[in-house]
Amino acid sequence: MTTTATLDLAMLQKGGKGHIARALSALEEHPGDPEVARLLDEASAAAKGTVLGLTGPPGVGKSTFTNALIARIRARDQSVAVIAVDPSSRRSGGALLGDRTRIETDPEDSGVFVRSMAARNRLGGVADLTYPAAVLMRALFDWVIVETVGVGQSETEIVDCSDLVVFCAQPGSGDALQFMKAGIMEVPDVVLVTKGDMGAIARRAAADVKGALSLAADDAGSVGIAIVSAQSGDGLEEALDLIASLARKKQDAGHMNDRRSLQHRIWAESQLVQTLGNAGLSMLKNRLSRTELHFSEVSDLTNRVSVKLRAVLETL
Repeated sequence: MTTTATLDLAMLQKGGKGHIARALSALEEHPGDPEVARLLDEASAAAKGTVLGLTGPPGVGKSTFTNALIARIRARDQSVAVIAVDPSSRRSGGALLGDRTRIETDPEDSGVFVRSMAARNRLGGVADLTYPAAVLMRALFDWVIVETVGVGQSETEIVDCSDLVVFCAQPGSGDALQFMKAGIMEVPDVVLVTKGDMGAIARRAAADVKGALSLAADDAGSVGIAIVSAQSGDGLEEALDLIASLARKKQDAGHMNDRRSLQHRIWAESQLVQTLGNAGLSMLKNRLSRTELHFSEVSDLTNRVSVKLRAVLETL
């Protein structure tokens, strides 16, 4: 277990990539530890940043766009953390680092932090620890970018750990019908057509996206659409302005807090299901409806159940 000092939010907020890296390692290696849960409770109450869920199919240019977006955010004197969810190694179980290697940052810049996270057995584009990691990072940075593993048509779990979902669409990847078939089109707050330097093909893709959203999304008019090019830089400032504007509107309307409360309950119940199973969660339904399900409460409950279960198994 890492030192208690490393799990002090005030110390982490003062900066120091080493301390942050060790805190994330503690989160990954000891997710049920009471000290880790206490840190996450403090971070949840001290949220200052906005979490962007960046998703899209393989090869769409998510990492290249992330690299360009980091530069724009830092030029505005704002800090940014990146959680890059990568495919898992079949040998070690760790992240293959495919996305992280494409992100170039200054190691001396304390305003940028990048961490890879293995998806392991999760198929929704994120990892089990993506949500708690995002909770910690949003208490330390102005922006948190969660870059998913390349997704297909139906993986939408990114909505459960981000304040805004940014879907990247690639020119020439299909017509409006193909976009309409993608379940992910029901959840984005912003759609960015990447590789905008392709000109007419990119503009056609933007039109196809707009058509698909009109059928897939409940409130398609609220979804921002922009064409960007990480290579030329065209559209990047406008895209960041669009994202920031939508984040402010959601915050002012109270939608962001509502979304975060729902995300936390979804995460907490998924953790309890892993320990107790669906039957156990159902038995606790009345109790859970009366509590906020803080990280500490989930940790305490799962640890106590694990102890009792171990005692029962030892008698068999």
